[in-house]
Amino acid sequence: MAEQAPDGRVPQMRVRRIWHGYTTPENADTYQEILLGKVIPDIEAMDIPGLEGIEVFRRPHDEDDEVEFITVMGFETIDAVRAFVGDDYEVAHVPPEARAVLKRYDERVRHYDLVGERGRSWKR
Repeated sequence: MAEQAPDGRVPQMRVRRIWHGYTTPENADTYQEILLGKVIPDIEAMDIPGLEGIEVFRRPHDEDDEVEFITVMGFETIDAVRAFVGDDYEVAHVPPEARAVLKRYDERVRHYDLVGERGRSWKR
């Protein structure tokens, strides 16, 4: 059960949608450009009610000769996720131009309830 805020309101459960994609080192910069320059702006242009934001993380895996990308999308509710991808809300959103440079990726996305956050930059 969610804790009450100081003003007595009970905050809505917030959701984080987490996805992993992997490229070769040679395709990593190209994928990053596609992701940041086209895929994310296209998602933002959808003006999805309840979309809070998108974070992107990148990490080389020298032992596997690949580069991992993680996207974390924040939504107010799981219904907001459905507004983004439909009733099968675990399906990954990977446009063809992104698929063309990915080595492999999660076809299904995991969703987590946000149960707490701390830190100066995370305060609303």
